[in-house]
Amino acid sequence: MQYGTIAGVRKPVSRLIQGAVGLTMADLPASFALLDGVFAHGCTTFDTAHVYGGGDCDRTIGAWLADRGIREKVVIVGKGAHPSVDRKRVTPFDIAADLHDSLARLKTDYIDLYLLHRDDIDVPIGEIVDALDEHRRAGRIHAYGGSNWTVARIREANAYAEAHGMEPFVASSPHFSVAEQVNPPWAGCISLGGADARDERAWYREQQMPVLAWSSLCRGLFSGAYTPERLETGDPEQDGVVACYGNAANAERLRRVIEMASEKGVSVPQLATAYLLHHDIRVFPLVGCASGDEYAELTAAFDIALTADERNRLDLGRDA
Repeated sequence: MQYGTIAGVRKPVSRLIQGAVGLTMADLPASFALLDGVFAHGCTTFDTAHVYGGGDCDRTIGAWLADRGIREKVVIVGKGAHPSVDRKRVTPFDIAADLHDSLARLKTDYIDLYLLHRDDIDVPIGEIVDALDEHRRAGRIHAYGGSNWTVARIREANAYAEAHGMEPFVASSPHFSVAEQVNPPWAGCISLGGADARDERAWYREQQMPVLAWSSLCRGLFSGAYTPERLETGDPEQDGVVACYGNAANAERLRRVIEMASEKGVSVPQLATAYLLHHDIRVFPLVGCASGDEYAELTAAFDIALTADERNRLDLGRDA
């Protein structure tokens, strides 16, 4: 395992961050076995959110941390202010409510890194930064950032923070992978892929702000189960991966990943993960491993040599 640093987070952050989706209090033995398994292979960082499982994912991680007594060895990435069916919910009130809910569920008095799950450009940026920094100063969170926030709004937030003597956003969590999203899986998603995001990628490259890339294997596209033909001919009404990523360019990217993985003697998910780990953008891939063994297999991606030319070959030279 390799570890990185994120400003304000007081512990090493494992470069492969395990997601909490799927964890459940209804089957604690299985959930604890997964958490124990990835932790045993060096994962110290876990991504969760107020909205996941209606709070069940937070509660399961909290129960595990309390049972194992390892809170100070673990980095929690929490998220709040996800929209409901009624409203956007990016307000100081909702941020506070979600944060306090998550703290209670996680059985802790702080979250290492807190991200706003969505943005609302109709809310003045000062109201948002003021609220987040108040929670930081109170010790409820140690650092903060945005999930599915545009570069423009992150820059606006950080300009406000600098002008008012506050801490800035220190991390961002958009979608990023070898493939490009054709259709986002949920409303309000931000992706760093595609021609339209070239300037945003350049900004992240220049700033070296940590990117916690969600859906790093594209919902299973790079799991090893998909073929280029399946991606091109599958039914988007029946297959969520095809709906999100189904086009000729992504089929070609998948074909190149499969070919290069074979050339290097590694698996498709290992190579797709290596693409992110060795990127010139500072990426911390979010992964959804189903077992400790699966997580251990992905850690082999750290040892895969991948040059800039090879990376350009995989992504069809979108930043060449």
